[in-house]
Amino acid sequence: MRDELAAKPLDRAVLGGFAELARSADGPVVDVGCGPGRVTAHLDTLGLPVFGMDLSPEMVAEARRRHPTLRFDEGSMLALEYEDGSLGEIVAWYSIIHVPDEHLPAVFAEFRRVLTAGGFLQLAFQTGEGIKHRTEAAGHAISLDFHRRRPERVAELLERAGLSVRARLLREPDEEGDFPEETPQGFLLARKPLGDRGA
Repeated sequence: MRDELAAKPLDRAVLGGFAELARSADGPVVDVGCGPGRVTAHLDTLGLPVFGMDLSPEMVAEARRRHPTLRFDEGSMLALEYEDGSLGEIVAWYSIIHVPDEHLPAVFAEFRRVLTAGGFLQLAFQTGEGIKHRTEAAGHAISLDFHRRRPERVAELLERAGLSVRARLLREPDEEGDFPEETPQGFLLARKPLGDRGA
């Protein structure tokens, strides 16, 4: 898989803004659903104390192969194996698109639990409605469901989980290049309230 970020300057700008916020974080940054580790590595180049986590042992192995100096854990978004309030920031870059609707509230509750008070969460996701099943991506055979969601629905679920939405961005689809997109791309920045010390 080639580096999709290299062709998307607006996406890099979103991550750059997140990195500026994260530099003052009290705790490490985790890239949840990191895949082969490209966003983890990008955040590392921006000077963040970052590590990646993914459900797939194959993806974790690939990330470790590509980025041997970085840490990558196996784990599930539904049951994060980190202490309450132990993470400074979380980035979930196109990883919630693989989470079914019925599990998303639990995922956001887990994000809130492990974030430190005042910690930020950066989401990136495909917008729209419904589910698209894909069997190929960047020349590789896959079998994945991609859940598309309206940004206002994602924001509502974040607020219900106790995370305050601080910024929203909608980018029109890039229909050209090596990674053509079919729908607008959504970016939401949320924060665990400063006074929230609970799990």
